[in-house]
Amino acid sequence: MIRRLPWLLLAVLVLALDWASKAWVLAHLAGYQTKVIIPRFFSLSLNFNPGAIFGSLGGVPPLARSILFAVAGAGAVLYFGWEFLKEGTPTLQRIALGCILGGALGNGLDRVRHGAVVDFLDFQFFGWHYWTFNIADSFIVCGGILLGIVLVRAARRPAPAAEPDQG
Repeated sequence: MIRRLPWLLLAVLVLALDWASKAWVLAHLAGYQTKVIIPRFFSLSLNFNPGAIFGSLGGVPPLARSILFAVAGAGAVLYFGWEFLKEGTPTLQRIALGCILGGALGNGLDRVRHGAVVDFLDFQFFGWHYWTFNIADSFIVCGGILLGIVLVRAARRPAPAAEPDQG
């Protein structure tokens, strides 16, 4: 277990990057302010998402939403934390889980501190406006994609051949 603890630095690094980026944005933009960085492509737009992915569950009463997110968040942190630290977890899977864990902690911290997730990365592609997101969301998505690749590759590997019976 002790040998795996340094891996927690990955989740802590993700959490620190997310926290620092949100602190910078909160210090430099007023609520719901937008600062165009690259016209028709990228802006910093400060938004607060009280809901889940893409704003879903935003209309659920705040107490019910808080309970739901607390239970789901605790379950996710426990599951991904367990998988992250258990013996025998492959390196790429551990990296994926560390990204997911750090991102989940970043967004969870937002919910505790602000009552909503702080989003600010705002992209447009050829007139299509993507949802505003943050660094934690990016790590969660990239970690999820990497985890999917790792799990699919593991499932495709042939099972090891059984040892012949020596009896």
